[in-house]
Amino acid sequence: MLKSLLIPAVVLLAGNASAQVAAPAFEDGPGPNMVIEVAAADGTAKGTITLDLLADAAPKHVERLVALAKQGAYDGVVFHRVIDGFMAQTGDVQYGKQGGNTSMAGSGGSDQPDLKAEFSDIPFQAGTVGMARAQSVDSANSQFFIDLAPAPFLNGKYTVVGQLIDGWDVLNSITKGDEQQNGAVQTPDYMAKVTITE
Repeated sequence: MLKSLLIPAVVLLAGNASAQVAAPAFEDGPGPNMVIEVAAADGTAKGTITLDLLADAAPKHVERLVALAKQGAYDGVVFHRVIDGFMAQTGDVQYGKQGGNTSMAGSGGSDQPDLKAEFSDIPFQAGTVGMARAQSVDSANSQFFIDLAPAPFLNGKYTVVGQLIDGWDVLNSITKGDEQQNGAVQTPDYMAKVTITE
């Protein structure tokens, strides 16, 4: 998911990969919020990321994220694809569990059906959360990504589901992948615990 469609973005961002982006300043909306406890590959706690989920903009996608989080499906799932100056991707509950064989992480989803796109006019900025998908715009399932920098080339092409409201430093500390390998991470950090607060 996102595998082939974001390859051009790697080329576009190669020159700005290490550019530092200011922390986004977004207010906490009506929620729900997704709270992600991030851990390094060795289990060391790195801190917490809080995402304000935008149920008004993408109700079906937010409903899916909330359901999977409440089931514990996201606990232990790695950040399998992280591109410096672009985004951090996670959420493959099928193939992305930390401690297992994650070589196929990024190609799976959940046991639920794929979702129909819920595009909006919300732009992809630093901290924006989007749903990962394959070629079809209606193929998002469980994977999502958080932008590390503005990504206007994604506007109107991916469903926006949320915005980071806390933990910018933690997000930026997530272990980056190899840009030559489309951001694949050899020893990825992971979501140790994911909870939902209303």
